[in-house]
Amino acid sequence: MLASYAVRVEDSRGRRYPEPPHPYRNPFQRDRDRVIHARAFRRLENKTQVFTRRYSDHFRTRLTHTIEVAQISRTIAEALKLNVDLVEALALVHDLGHPPFGHAGERTLDQLMREHGEFFDHNLQALRTVEDFELRYANFRGLNLTFEVREGIIKHSRDYSEAERPELAEYFLDQRPPLEAQLIDLTDEIAYSTADLDDGYEAKLLRLPQVRERVTVFARYYGEAEMRYPDAPEKLKFNEALKRVLNRFVTDLIENTKRRVQQAGVGSLDELRRYPERLAGFSPEVAGERREAKNFLYEALYNCKPLQPEKRLAENVVTEVFEHLMAHPEALPQSYREKAEDESLARVVCDYIAGMTDHYAVDLRKKLAVETAK
Repeated sequence: MLASYAVRVEDSRGRRYPEPPHPYRNPFQRDRDRVIHARAFRRLENKTQVFTRRYSDHFRTRLTHTIEVAQISRTIAEALKLNVDLVEALALVHDLGHPPFGHAGERTLDQLMREHGEFFDHNLQALRTVEDFELRYANFRGLNLTFEVREGIIKHSRDYSEAERPELAEYFLDQRPPLEAQLIDLTDEIAYSTADLDDGYEAKLLRLPQVRERVTVFARYYGEAEMRYPDAPEKLKFNEALKRVLNRFVTDLIENTKRRVQQAGVGSLDELRRYPERLAGFSPEVAGERREAKNFLYEALYNCKPLQPEKRLAENVVTEVFEHLMAHPEALPQSYREKAEDESLARVVCDYIAGMTDHYAVDLRKKLAVETAK
């Protein structure tokens, strides 16, 4: 049984290009499967989350992070009686627009685009990817995903106005997205807040005393783990504490979202869409704990000195490839040269780079340097 405000697949607004129903998969399940089989999804395996493979093959990539977000999202959706198939599809597609080299690559690409009067937004890039760049079907370009998945791609983490982005007007920009989409940004934060503590500790860039001092909720659960497992190795006590942090964040998001929906008196999807604010959210106490962990990660991990060479490499590779292709558009693949006839060269170069894996971008930089030197 779905909640009264959940998205029902039979009420879907359908696909841009109508297709006959599948005999044993509903439209959202088909969307999930199309995302999983997409080339852009496979490329996430070789896109940096936080650490490049210089550190270890054990750390999260953009792909494994996406899988963890999907797992957390399904659990929460089931507890809230939301449409689990839609939630899973949205979780799997949410990072499809990320460029190589994680946030360093994204910031650099955005800066370069702004020099040409444009910008880079990974959510809008994900929409471009599933609408245009994936070529799997003879009848249409893209994956032809349902309206609800396409809407969730662009609206799961922020609201756009029609004045700001008139090309997105079809996606009800004056309304809130369904809870299925609202959850994704929050489950994304739960996933990376806990996973990055884990990977940072494994990389020996975060030390246990430092984490206990700066992340209050972790310190509390680590103390409990010490009392319960006094003879366990430090890493296992760390794991015990971290899984309790994850459980606390997930449980709070479920319970507080239920409470907010009830307090708002929302009884239908239409009422939820027209409510003046998003209703998925953490309690003030847990929101503070999550913010504390996030701030700590930015200060102690994302901006730490040992990772600066990785960031500089990302910035240099993206910048040099972008500038070379802007100066030498003939070096673009034929399909991108053709797109440059209808769109700005900067946007086409941006699209090309955004789709690259870390390895491909590094190799292309070397190839272009060699060709320039000839």
